[in-house]
Amino acid sequence: MTSSMQIASDIQATSDVQIADEIQMASGSQEANTVQKASSTNNEVSIVALDGIPDIYPGDDLNGLILEAIDKQQYRLDDGDIIVIAHKVVSKQEGQIIDLNEITPSEEALSLGKELNKDPRKVQVILSESNRLVRTSKRPDQEEGTIIAEHRLGFICANAAVDESNVDAEGKVILLPHDPDYSAREICRSLESATGKSLGVIITDTFGRPWRMGLVNVAVGLANVPGKVDLAGDTDAYGRVLSVTVPALADEIAAASGLLMSKNGKKPVLIFKGVDWQKTDSSARDLVRPQREDLFR
Repeated sequence: MTSSMQIASDIQATSDVQIADEIQMASGSQEANTVQKASSTNNEVSIVALDGIPDIYPGDDLNGLILEAIDKQQYRLDDGDIIVIAHKVVSKQEGQIIDLNEITPSEEALSLGKELNKDPRKVQVILSESNRLVRTSKRPDQEEGTIIAEHRLGFICANAAVDESNVDAEGKVILLPHDPDYSAREICRSLESATGKSLGVIITDTFGRPWRMGLVNVAVGLANVPGKVDLAGDTDAYGRVLSVTVPALADEIAAASGLLMSKNGKKPVLIFKGVDWQKTDSSARDLVRPQREDLFR
């Protein structure tokens, strides 16, 4: 297994995707720990999907496997690269897997399971991962109803991010990492130490959207990469001063990762090059809207 990066070639893998004017970030001064001033844009960003990441099991050396895949692909990490990782490989490595056969559902879980036609053991795990249930519903055309919950980390999502997909055994579910920001920082620290490069890491999950159909990847864990970019005070293309424009940079990158990070593709690690950003002490929780600004609670 490769423990350090010594790659002389700058070969772009055939899975590179060139995206023009997709993600904007600037190198201006920092307003706060998680919001940065922006003053310039990039014209091109490339995305590389790493091949060869195997199925991950608790205790595996995920960082070493990422470095090995980079080496085998004859790729090179540079300063400013952002590594985007599907949370499931991180969760699996950390052992965030629940065997439903070991779960005893509560009365609330039994009642909700009957109402929604859901496995009450899974409902119990959802309740355990939730601060509160936002909404439950089952339409006549649904085989299984929906639970929208506030995850213990503050994210609003279906089933409190408890998921049965991409688990290698029946009767098991995967949770988010216990602290995705900490996980991202540890991965980033290890990769920076091995390569000598200044990097960023984003851990993603797939969320639905309340007023739009379809799913997109969002950031649930951050290391160094700002969650938001403050454009207030800059001007638009016609010289008008912007006042409340704050793009969610980390979510923009996460959403773009979905172009190569498919459910069945087994490509859980991507590398973004060309994103214009500044290192900051960030957290994915900064992307959660504060309760005082929540118009729909």
